[in-house]
Amino acid sequence: MLSEFSLIDRFFARRARTGHVHHAALGIGDDCALIAPPAGEVLAVSTDMLVEGRHFFPDVDPHALGHKALAVNLSDLAAMGARPLGFTLALALPAAREEWLEAFSAGLFELADRFDCELMGGDTTAGPLNICITVFGAVPPQRALRRDAAQPGDDVWVSGTPGDARAGLGVLRGEWRADDADAAMFRHALERPEPRVALGLALRGIARAALDVSDGLAGDLQHILESSRVNAVIDADAVPRSAALARLAPDVQRRCTLAGGDDYELCFTAPPGARDAVDAAAQRAGVPVTRIGTIVPPENADAAPAIAWCDAAGNPLSLTLHGFDHFHAD
Repeated sequence: MLSEFSLIDRFFARRARTGHVHHAALGIGDDCALIAPPAGEVLAVSTDMLVEGRHFFPDVDPHALGHKALAVNLSDLAAMGARPLGFTLALALPAAREEWLEAFSAGLFELADRFDCELMGGDTTAGPLNICITVFGAVPPQRALRRDAAQPGDDVWVSGTPGDARAGLGVLRGEWRADDADAAMFRHALERPEPRVALGLALRGIARAALDVSDGLAGDLQHILESSRVNAVIDADAVPRSAALARLAPDVQRRCTLAGGDDYELCFTAPPGARDAVDAAAQRAGVPVTRIGTIVPPENADAAPAIAWCDAAGNPLSLTLHGFDHFHAD
């Protein structure tokens, strides 16, 4: 039977020591990691927790789970325009199953290696399956993409095709049906999101405000509006849909694209004069982006920031949408 320390060494520490990147002044193996950001930059730090039964199904592929556990944290760095440096891993396990650990750590480190993101430390314990990763990145403070920087007149953009992950969740829950090929694509979007790190870096100095769409476009964009004290007008029909999502019922499409979470696409604002620069940044990053609306001034100083939804013809839509709430059912 694996002990705690043999588990850590075999599946995590040994892999971290043999990596090619060393961003920590002192990494895994001591009481603390020591991290110094590059000169002129500050640390960007984010933590995400994945809990079995809340964020993933018990039978999820452990390789996919290792990928997603790190991907959701890298997505936060992407939203700030930060370059990944490293991460810590806290892992609660109901049992130390070698086959599961081999697949989980492989999925984790394959993504970590792609982004030169070094495992710097962590902890393991027995308990219900729970994965908590803290990720560290670096960004020049004046170039960080923040939620409070949107200005009236800005365009609102989104990357990729939001809604595919929520469509996958709906298929797995039996809420709607899709053919085998579409269902496989949706499930891949749900279980193996692609963090938009390259896009976040390319948007530094171009975009004003940004965040990643983890809890649904409607709910997450609201965070930018509240932090920046502005409103937005969004064309619900302009939000891009994948070909697979477009084959689902229109009401399902809208529910997934506007209120679905777990896509980890970037939503950001930029001045209209930066449209060519945004397109060029997206091309460099290899990620499609779509302009979906406009930031507008608040109606009055006391009114809560809000999204006004419209269709492609500019007609107002009456939509009741909210983002995912971790303390309430979706």
